[in-house]
Amino acid sequence: MRLRVTAAAAVLALPLVACSDDAPGSAPGGSPSSVEPSGTPSVVEPTGAPSVVEPSGTPSVVEPTSEASRVETTPRATSPVSLPALMREELPTSRIRVLRERLSTDAYRRFEVAYRADDVRVTGVLYRPRGRGPFPGVVLAHGHIEPSIYVTGQGLTREQIRLANEGFAVLHTDYRGHAGSDPATGVDVETRLGYARDTIAAVQALAGLPYVDPERLGLLGRSMGGGVVMDVLVARPGLVDAAVLYASVSSRFLDNLRRWTIPERPDAAEALFDRFGRPGQRPEFYAGLSPRTYFDRITEPVLAHHGTSDDSCPIRWAHTTHDLMRRAGVDSRLRVYQGEEHAFGPQWDLSMRRTVRFLRAELD
Repeated sequence: MRLRVTAAAAVLALPLVACSDDAPGSAPGGSPSSVEPSGTPSVVEPTGAPSVVEPSGTPSVVEPTSEASRVETTPRATSPVSLPALMREELPTSRIRVLRERLSTDAYRRFEVAYRADDVRVTGVLYRPRGRGPFPGVVLAHGHIEPSIYVTGQGLTREQIRLANEGFAVLHTDYRGHAGSDPATGVDVETRLGYARDTIAAVQALAGLPYVDPERLGLLGRSMGGGVVMDVLVARPGLVDAAVLYASVSSRFLDNLRRWTIPERPDAAEALFDRFGRPGQRPEFYAGLSPRTYFDRITEPVLAHHGTSDDSCPIRWAHTTHDLMRRAGVDSRLRVYQGEEHAFGPQWDLSMRRTVRFLRAELD
């Protein structure tokens, strides 16, 4: 059963976590990844104890934290634009408003919907399985798609249909700035904090539906959406019961900034630097946007899927995230798929069978 979040009992400042830059296909610390020679995906166990780099540069080992302390401590917020600041925000629960019904089948009804994330209107698609329920619910967080070409519900269509056919109520959020949602600010987009708010509000709204069991809720995020899910897990321990990451971005904000924002949106990167300073000048600010800095707050089991041939989000990111979660006491499980690429093709069905099995076990 999901933990209920209590008021913060202490204030804790956490250090910046360094990102290992091992070669692709290797786990942090240089150990080879656990991929069976036959190509059958396998569970990757921790392959080494990653270290946390303190501001002084002295490495130290992250000791596992008790579940109670993860829930009852809130890190100090050094900036209003940070995960610790999001941890302190109260997002009122919104009702889901049905806009229209589209493409329903014998197994489910599909609706285009809208809800609110505080003062922002967010659109999305909702799947209600046929039957009385109550059904377990899953919120989906999609990866990056250029907002100018994005249409409602885009990005995780296969996953939406599969989960609905398996008896899950599914809410796929479009995020602010996408489809019929209200516009997003540059800070919302580049930090993902706005998208995290939209996802938190989506979970709260889905839980309020009469045919959804509020005690059986999950999250699934792909690529950028994996980063959004990690932000939600550290900002709201106990909001859901389990989370799934597909080909996720790095849990270190600077990795993603350097991989996409700086080369592809240099003006946005410069605007970020002008407002908040450069990474070398404000390391604590950029650490405050990295979910790995706060992995000791996660109370939910996490299942991650990643392909060895992913040329968008290198698999070393998945290994590092998995190892850091395990060292922080998180029930993290990494499934590695030999030869699979970012979008998942030949082994997608296998990954979804594992996802459904995981969610059913953890949401019951």
